[in-house]
Amino acid sequence: MYIEQLYTGCLSEAAYYIESEGEAAIIDPLRDIEEYLQLATKRKATIKYIFETHFHADFVSGHVDLAQATNAQIIYGPNAEVGFTAHIAKDRETFKLGKLSIEVLHTPGHTMESTCYLLKDENGNDHAIFTGDTLFVGDVGRPDLAQKGEELTMDDLAGMLYDSLQKKIIPLADSVIIYPAHGAGSSCGKNLGPETHSTIGDEKNSNYALQPQSREEFIKAVTEGLTAPPQYFPINARINKEGYEALDNILSKGLTAHSVDAFKALKNEDNIVVLDTRRADTFTMGFVPGSISIGLEGRFAEWAGSLLPFDKTLLLVTEQGKEKESIIRLARVGFQNFAGYLEGGFEAWQKSGEEIDMIIDIEADELAMDLPFDDNIVVMDVRKEAEFADGHVKDAVNVPLTSLIDPASMSAINDEDNVYVHCAGGYRSVIASSLLKRQGIHNIRNVVGGWSAIKEESKIPTEKSVAALN
Repeated sequence: MYIEQLYTGCLSEAAYYIESEGEAAIIDPLRDIEEYLQLATKRKATIKYIFETHFHADFVSGHVDLAQATNAQIIYGPNAEVGFTAHIAKDRETFKLGKLSIEVLHTPGHTMESTCYLLKDENGNDHAIFTGDTLFVGDVGRPDLAQKGEELTMDDLAGMLYDSLQKKIIPLADSVIIYPAHGAGSSCGKNLGPETHSTIGDEKNSNYALQPQSREEFIKAVTEGLTAPPQYFPINARINKEGYEALDNILSKGLTAHSVDAFKALKNEDNIVVLDTRRADTFTMGFVPGSISIGLEGRFAEWAGSLLPFDKTLLLVTEQGKEKESIIRLARVGFQNFAGYLEGGFEAWQKSGEEIDMIIDIEADELAMDLPFDDNIVVMDVRKEAEFADGHVKDAVNVPLTSLIDPASMSAINDEDNVYVHCAGGYRSVIASSLLKRQGIHNIRNVVGGWSAIKEESKIPTEKSVAALN
């Protein structure tokens, strides 16, 4: 028996490779499949099955491309209806993998088709369970992602999740290893723990959702405090259900290099969005006017999916050599329309004498010096509401980054305002500043180091009461 967790930190996503006697299975593969193919080749194994725990909303799975590359069978649990060839398994159906077996445990609640896969060893003993988004370390999957056409409320799904956990998960032996689809940072749950695997026994001891409680108590516990899911979740779920264009085709379009003149002509077309994937601290020093900054160094794909329009075509500015990585990571969250990239990167644009834009960076101590003497300062905090409530600059306005996709969120900003933008550490504030610039608001400063630096500056008054920009 061989099991390997393949974890992608920027998405907090875990795929799994299972192997026995030269036969392999992949659980919840990412959009780019080379890692799985290379691992199987290295281990001289044949990929026989691709198990999907559900229609993922936070990323596009590699199931279709991987099946085409390997002739492996795609397996979904009950209730799944797909637009491609797949085997829809019955509850408790078993699949042989070398000397191992994998049993289907239908566990609706996160979604209707959500399914866990129970791995049994050579002796038929329960060894591990791959729980998808049904059960995480310290949490469970959010129950508010009912798909189009499903007449289900959040409470309906939460009740189903309670039944699934009580009937299928809690009865398992304490020694069974839990391998979930996500770790900390994922938006598929409320507060996932830092570990990426656990055991049934440990989760019974520590996970609030597995404690003895009534159905009503459970529903209240899992639904309280849920924030709205990112805008791209239903788009990704639909793509995973219906199928998609091959990644190689997307790359062939996206890897078209454009000269400065060609890029300049393209960027002015109505359907084009210019995305700059260079580091945030590089972007502020100079960029193509109108560009949106989302740097590869952060949770790139999630912010792209949350902020960029899927009905537009992306034109890229990247660090040289990062063009392919940018496209693949965008494709992981459902982007398929690309017009190519700027050949030679921003340096080529600058050397050609084209107009450039910049964002002024300031340190926290400069903000401290300016605050007492400038009545027109607006401190804009683009962190999440919960972060803001836990501590912020006195009289700051809270405009969570995701709200900036709506230009109306800027209605309270006046031309004479001096806008100082910050987040927790500096990544999100640069994204926000680029969006503000794109909306015609240019009198802005980006506070380097964000809240982490601000709260260390004793001359900046802070508070914990919530303020909001209306």
